[in-house]
Amino acid sequence: MKHLSFADKTIFVDDDAADCLVEYTALLGAEQTADSVRLRAIGQDGNEVDVDFVLNSATNLVAESTNSSLQPPTNKEAVDYMRSRIAAIRNPPPIQASDELYLVQDEDIA
Repeated sequence: MKHLSFADKTIFVDDDAADCLVEYTALLGAEQTADSVRLRAIGQDGNEVDVDFVLNSATNLVAESTNSSLQPPTNKEAVDYMRSRIAAIRNPPPIQASDELYLVQDEDIA
């Protein structure tokens, strides 16, 4: 489990989610793009919470290890989503030629 600090909030999440969130946030910042991700976590009061992260180049996020014995909820769907987005950004699909011809008219530009 890791302790995440984000926007003056502190939560606990599973290691995979924390590590993936940090990697995805760094990549989005480097690419000058943004996304949002929802994670299940344990809040400061010990209750399970849903946390929505808005990630972009200005995101300040810290993940640190903890020796807490709490079991955080898993975030398999969110981790799978972030990993798929990381892969798509790092290895975009190749551009494919098209047989269609697109003509742009002057009135289409205005």
